[in-house]
Amino acid sequence: MTLRLFAALPVPDSLHADIRRLQKGVPGARWRPPENFHVTLRFFGEMDERRAEDLDAELAHIVMAPFELALSGSGWFGKLDPRALWLGVRPSEELLQLNAKCERAARRAGLEPEHRNFHPHMTLAYLQGTPIEKLTRFAERTGGFATEPWRVTHFTVYSSWLSRGANNIYEPEADYPLL
Repeated sequence: MTLRLFAALPVPDSLHADIRRLQKGVPGARWRPPENFHVTLRFFGEMDERRAEDLDAELAHIVMAPFELALSGSGWFGKLDPRALWLGVRPSEELLQLNAKCERAARRAGLEPEHRNFHPHMTLAYLQGTPIEKLTRFAERTGGFATEPWRVTHFTVYSSWLSRGANNIYEPEADYPLL
């Protein structure tokens, strides 16, 4: 059996209502449900159970203190062919350090290096056929959006399952405390 895994920081339930209020006015948007709100640290991809166990052992060795994080601003990926709408993350040196530690753990577990630059964000919607002018209006309306900071006390590895509906199913597989 293979698993499709990624490490992420779950967005606290206390922020879901404010985020949900932003999810309107963009044609072609497939809005993410609150249970899928997270900030990805590292996408690991498909692997067999043995490799997943190796990855779990490496991630369990990550030592880092809890830190504060907040969402701030918005934008989209795919400049001229928009594919995803996102909320940004307020700059955080600790978040960059945690991403780097997850990357090193992945390499120690035998995974290929991540070739994309880390762009911390929370995916708000996937897009299909959305006009740029609608995204520009959305970005103008939500560009000043910011959440109160929350304390990050752990990160989670999720498995991702494709569903027949518009949304993937993300299942938490393991939590790793920050002490």
